[in-house]
Amino acid sequence: MSAEVEFPKKEPHLRALKLSGHVGFDSLPDQLVNKSVQNGFVFNVMCIGETGLGKSTLMDTLFNTSFESTPSSHTLPHVKLKAHTYELQESNVRLKLTICDTVGYGDQINKDDSFKAVVDYIDAQFEAYLQEELKIKRSLISCHDSRIHACLYFICPTGHGLKSLDLVCMKKLDSKVNIIPIIAKADTISKQELQRFKSKIMQELFNNGVQIYQFPTDDETVSETNSAMNDHVPFAVVGSTEFIKVGNKLIRARQYPWGTVQVENESHCDFVKLREMIIRTNMEDMREKTHSKHYELYRQRRLEEMGFSDVDSENKPISFQQTFEAKRSNHLAELQAKEEEVRQMFVQRVKEKEAELKESEKDLHAKFEKLKRDHADEKRKLEESRKKLEEDFLEFTRRKQQLATTHHTLTLGKSKKK
Repeated sequence: MSAEVEFPKKEPHLRALKLSGHVGFDSLPDQLVNKSVQNGFVFNVMCIGETGLGKSTLMDTLFNTSFESTPSSHTLPHVKLKAHTYELQESNVRLKLTICDTVGYGDQINKDDSFKAVVDYIDAQFEAYLQEELKIKRSLISCHDSRIHACLYFICPTGHGLKSLDLVCMKKLDSKVNIIPIIAKADTISKQELQRFKSKIMQELFNNGVQIYQFPTDDETVSETNSAMNDHVPFAVVGSTEFIKVGNKLIRARQYPWGTVQVENESHCDFVKLREMIIRTNMEDMREKTHSKHYELYRQRRLEEMGFSDVDSENKPISFQQTFEAKRSNHLAELQAKEEEVRQMFVQRVKEKEAELKESEKDLHAKFEKLKRDHADEKRKLEESRKKLEEDFLEFTRRKQQLATTHHTLTLGKSKKK
């Protein structure tokens, strides 16, 4: 019998006290920073978009390095997800970065299930983390956290709004990952068209109930900046791996016959805003929201599927152990019932088999008796035939002897007459 667990009551009010001298726990933030720097950080990005929209180029531009990704073809029959993990270091801060690319996304003629591979991959990462949490000996610190923290959704710069595939995919993902819509290759449309395109995208997202990631405004230090940046979503970006010389500086840019598009020039594109929001300001918020919101929602759903609950049928608090014990008892009862059912089924089948064997034995016995009778009849017939043959043989012998005697008598009579 499991012991009842008493839940501590919440204290309605905590009394604030004044310190008469310096204690030292004001160094806790510094300790936390030092510990975090020592352990390093993990950040996982998923890039969703059609082939050729510049996803790999933007990642190279965003992290100011070369990930040496290989271009994919447009002929893949299914969507494949490829994840690559890299170790980056800036100053004394280490970052384990995972970039997951959706290869072949949107290239198929039938795009009905294009989002399924993406949803399955995100759920698989949640499931792996949940299984690690449920272990007896957990190692959450040392295990690689592969949950997706940010999803950059690349929108084709058509200027005509979102495609059905975009809306369906983002709707499937908005409860699983932090979605940040991006207009790729924004230098292909004019500024006026771009503003209309942004407004149309946001209106379509709102009308279809798609929840994208909102930069947090509850922190006073970044609330004003984040609030302004929320109005710039979706970000219109341009990526480039080429450098050109402007003045005495080498800057990332794209060179065209009609001019140059500078990647880090805010009047040319929103790349600087995107980098500022994702990496320099809100990376930790996306990591925290992935754990506290999206993963928590998945964990809750999975535990409910397993039959666990926080309250019983009478809406009273119930512990995880009590639920486990109840499920274990039910499971054992089900196993015993199943075992009894199988045993009864086995006994019934044995009885049926015994009846079949007895019937077969009866049939064989009847056949054996018939064969015995047939054999006896055949033997009797043969015996009668043998006796008849013997009688015929004796009759034949008798008649033969009689004929021989008659012939001898006739011969003697002829001799005397002479």
